[in-house]
Amino acid sequence: MPERRQVAIVGVGQTDFGALYANKDAHRDAYALGAQALRLALDDAGLRKDEVDGLLTARIHYEHGAHVLGIPSPRVINALEGSGRMSGVAVQHAVSLIETGQADVVACVYGNNGRSVKMTYGGAYTDSPTTRYDAMYGMTSPGAYVGMMYRRYAHDYGVPDGALAPIAINNRRNAALNPVAVMREEITEEQYLGARYIADPLRLYDYCIINDGGVALILTTLEKARDLAKRPVRVAATAARASVSNYYTSTDFFHSASQDVARRVYTASGYGPQDMDCLQIYDNFTPTVLFSLEGFDHAPRGEAWKWVTGDRIARDGEMPVNTAGGHTGESYMQGWGHHVEAVRQIRGEAGPRQVTDCNVAQYICASPITTSHILVGE
Repeated sequence: MPERRQVAIVGVGQTDFGALYANKDAHRDAYALGAQALRLALDDAGLRKDEVDGLLTARIHYEHGAHVLGIPSPRVINALEGSGRMSGVAVQHAVSLIETGQADVVACVYGNNGRSVKMTYGGAYTDSPTTRYDAMYGMTSPGAYVGMMYRRYAHDYGVPDGALAPIAINNRRNAALNPVAVMREEITEEQYLGARYIADPLRLYDYCIINDGGVALILTTLEKARDLAKRPVRVAATAARASVSNYYTSTDFFHSASQDVARRVYTASGYGPQDMDCLQIYDNFTPTVLFSLEGFDHAPRGEAWKWVTGDRIARDGEMPVNTAGGHTGESYMQGWGHHVEAVRQIRGEAGPRQVTDCNVAQYICASPITTSHILVGE
């Protein structure tokens, strides 16, 4: 059996989220946003469209997407649903395709026009298995479910009100240095605590942003990557595990699934929590950061709310978290922007928010499909 090929991310591209947020356009097209991001990613990698032989899309359908993107005949093509957990899944699929020789250059493309078309993530009753019996109690959105999980977490571990503030404040502080971020004004603890509740105990600043944008990633073999212009970012390991039911909840806050993924991704990569230079954590809502830190052994179980001090998770802290501003500061690109930021940090391209000597980054998504990658500069 032939040896599996090593894989690297060689191109990243994203739109200007802040500019798009400031100027809504009812006719804005998600496919066009994905195409813009793909063009930027290909330029970043120094590759041509005709060199792409694998295409994975998210939120945009692969058939029309391939036409708009100008990649009509890839060897492998597929589409993933528009949920945040799928950004990690897309990268894992791309890695598998390249490792096994089914494709040599894979483009992962995401497009979202949610703000302009007035999309909401919940808030309305739909006759589906996941909301049919919960709507009468107001459980119509992931935010309500995460709020309920956090209420249980706070009860179990004696968490005081306001414990999530350092996460929200850190995201905004990092976003203030990000030229494409949507929310570029820092917030204080007083502002955080004074904000209205969206789904008690979650406040306004605990919630992600609904916005427009496109993101693209280009992956290829490490061998090919070494001949390209930019420093390759090797995918040292990636792993996943589901924790699914009819509800966006987990009675252990996705801890069991996260522990399994953590064990496998750390073993396969040869890197542990202590080796990470930064963490890019999927944060549709701020409690998810606490669940992720504990599930992946960065903080003791039940104590992440104490661990996430403003100093520790800052850009120059012990463990920088979400250095582009995360989903509550930069944008809500459903995990895709976190991958771009990890690559740029390892390449040393993050400008004023650059983490010193960053060479190893971890992406974490604790959700019904928990995923994680260890990314290393070559």
